[in-house]
Amino acid sequence: MAYADLREFVRRLEKEGELKRIRAEVDPVLEITEVTQRMARAKGRHPDSVGPALLFEKPKGSRTPLLINAFGSVRRMELAFEVSALDEIAQRIQGFLKMDSPQGLFDKIKMLPKLAELGSFFPKSVNAGPCKEVIRMGKDVNLLEFPILKCWPQDGGRFITFPMVFTKNPETGKRNVGMYRMQVYGERTTGMHWQTQKHGAEHFRRAREKNPEGRIPVAVAIGADPATALAGMLPIPPDLDEMMFAGFLRREPVEMVACETNELEVPANAEIVLEGYVNLKEMRTEGPFGDHTGFYSLEGEYPVFHVECVTHRKEPIYLTTVVGPPPQEDFYMGHAVERVFLPVMKMQYPEIVDVAMPAEGIFHNLMIVAIRKSYPGHARKIMNAIWSLGQAMFTKVVVVVDHDVNVQNYSEVVWKTLCALDPQRDVQFVLGPMDTLDHAARMQDFGSKMGIDATRKWPSEGFTRPWPEEILMDEATKARVDAIWKSLDL
Repeated sequence: MAYADLREFVRRLEKEGELKRIRAEVDPVLEITEVTQRMARAKGRHPDSVGPALLFEKPKGSRTPLLINAFGSVRRMELAFEVSALDEIAQRIQGFLKMDSPQGLFDKIKMLPKLAELGSFFPKSVNAGPCKEVIRMGKDVNLLEFPILKCWPQDGGRFITFPMVFTKNPETGKRNVGMYRMQVYGERTTGMHWQTQKHGAEHFRRAREKNPEGRIPVAVAIGADPATALAGMLPIPPDLDEMMFAGFLRREPVEMVACETNELEVPANAEIVLEGYVNLKEMRTEGPFGDHTGFYSLEGEYPVFHVECVTHRKEPIYLTTVVGPPPQEDFYMGHAVERVFLPVMKMQYPEIVDVAMPAEGIFHNLMIVAIRKSYPGHARKIMNAIWSLGQAMFTKVVVVVDHDVNVQNYSEVVWKTLCALDPQRDVQFVLGPMDTLDHAARMQDFGSKMGIDATRKWPSEGFTRPWPEEILMDEATKARVDAIWKSLDL
């Protein structure tokens, strides 16, 4: 049974001992970030997380409680998706991807249950929902009533950091849901950080081509059941509806309700909804912002979101997150994405055995890939494949190792990579698109990438020397020592 809403997830976290309530008054301006960081650094208490989820019941200046770090561990991500291990979701995805075209009547009959299950994931339109309990229009709208964070000292202001931003492709009408930070400029305006490669930015550009003087409707939902709340960060194909995929994850359709001021729909169980528009000819300076790179992203010119209406539950919970020096909560969110979508990558490239993205690589700086090597240059083929694969195109460094290297053990990866490497022979450089947040690139959105072939080299790759064997104890000796181990009294 899927979570009905965010507060049901909060109750589950509390029951599992994964949540702490903060009853003291704490300021959303810097102080909540510092409390969250201190909990994250208490590694003795939280070795496999960045601290517990925190529910600030009395954020200073607001009557709305604030939830942060709700997804800051593998265990909490498993609770969010209601699985005992993230691999369960991966297996479900793999099962649907492996549906072959039916060849005969009996094959078609066998496929009916899966097709029926797929149909049950489509979003369901409803006439009303909890997000409509309170409706405020025009001058009654005041974003500053919510406990919106200023996370770091040099931030340009307060930022909404965990939104679901809804837009429609102006040509096809297809919905997109993205997670883009939003700097609050005033009571009814925010920035809209649509990086140039994001789908929201593409909708903005296409709408501006059709009518440069016009506007694009936008709706922003904050807080929902966990699978829905996380849908905006999932790297799914642009033609796949994020709300349908959220339904797949929660095994129940997401109920959607129409906005008050435009034709967009939002999750009916959302805690807070902001409705409005973006002027296609209006840009404003946004930033700086303390980003997931561990550095401040610089100021830039971005579209402006005008809020015409706010709807929310009678006692909403404000869901937020903080990014900064790794690891943070977003690492565990990204780790879940890595594990869930690995089968998709394997379907396209079956030679891939496993993938790892260390926290210090902040998603786009480092990907380690283990492959079952079959021919000369195979590692370089995989590097180029990754650089052409959706959001993986931003990966700055790709390290390819052999199938028997445990890519989740970073010590083993460093050891075996350095021992396999001839830098001049095994490193290649290419130019291509870069993440907007990469401050080291030669120019914004464009720069170089590095691929490292750390696989064993073959004679057919020009390596004529013998490749040495790894030092391992033989099984017979290990068995004999197993038999006498206890008697050694070590």
